[in-house]
Amino acid sequence: MKFGKRLKQHIQETFPDWRDKFLSYKNLKQIIPSLSDGSNECGKSEEEFVCLLNCEIEKFNAFFMEQEEDFIIRNKELQQRLGKMIDKWGPMGDQESDIDYKDEMARIRKDVVDFHGEMVLLMNYSNINYTGLAKILKKYDKRTGGLLRLPFIQMILEQPFFITDPISKLIKECESSIDAMFPVAASKKKRKREEEEEAIVVTGGLVFRNTVAALQTMQELRKGSSTYGHFSLPPLKLPDSDFFSSFQLHSPIAIV
Repeated sequence: MKFGKRLKQHIQETFPDWRDKFLSYKNLKQIIPSLSDGSNECGKSEEEFVCLLNCEIEKFNAFFMEQEEDFIIRNKELQQRLGKMIDKWGPMGDQESDIDYKDEMARIRKDVVDFHGEMVLLMNYSNINYTGLAKILKKYDKRTGGLLRLPFIQMILEQPFFITDPISKLIKECESSIDAMFPVAASKKKRKREEEEEAIVVTGGLVFRNTVAALQTMQELRKGSSTYGHFSLPPLKLPDSDFFSSFQLHSPIAIV
C-alpha cells in the first residue's frame, strides 16, 4: 500500500481529536507538480511548500509535547494508585478474596493497558509523520533537482516530536507495572495468563484496536525493503514479552 493511502487509513482509524494533527501529505503533494517550471508562480509555490513544511513541524511539536506532558502526569497517578494498592493489600494481594481488591485491580489493569496503548500510538504518530516528511521531501528533490531533503531531515532529527526517548522510558515503566500486576510465580502462571488475557480483552475498544494497528504500522514503516535508505527509520524491535504476545493473540486487524 502506498504511503498516502496508508496515512489516510490510519487517520480514519485513530482518535477523532488526533486526526487533524497528522501530516497534510496530500496538500504538500499537490504543490510539487508546480515547482519546476521556472516561473514566478513556481517561486511562490516553493515558498508555500517550505512554509507549509515548517507549519506542519510546529503542529507536530505542539501536539507531541502536550501529549508527552499529559502522559508524565498520568504515569505518576497510576504509580500512586498502585502504591496505595500495595499498602492496603500487600505486594501480592494477600486478600484477593476481597471484592474491593478485585474491582480496583481490574480498573487499574484496564487503565494501565490503555495508557500503554496510547503511548504506543504517540510513538507511531512520531514515526508516521517523520516518514511522511522524508517521503515528501524526496519527491520535492526529485521534481526540482534541489537539495532540500538533507538539511530539513537534519533539522527534523532535533525536533521534540522526533525525540521519543522519554516516551520509550515511560512505556518500559508501564510494562514493568503490567509485569508487577501479573506475578510470574510458577504456581500462579496459568492464572497469570488468564488474568492477563482478561485484562487485554477488556480493553478491546478503540485504544486497543488502534494500538494493534499502530504496532503493525510501525513494523511496516521500519522493515527493510527495496526502498530502505539513509533516511528510513531503523527496524522495529518489540520486547519479547507475554504482553506483546497477547497483541498477536488478539489482533485480527491488518493495515497493509
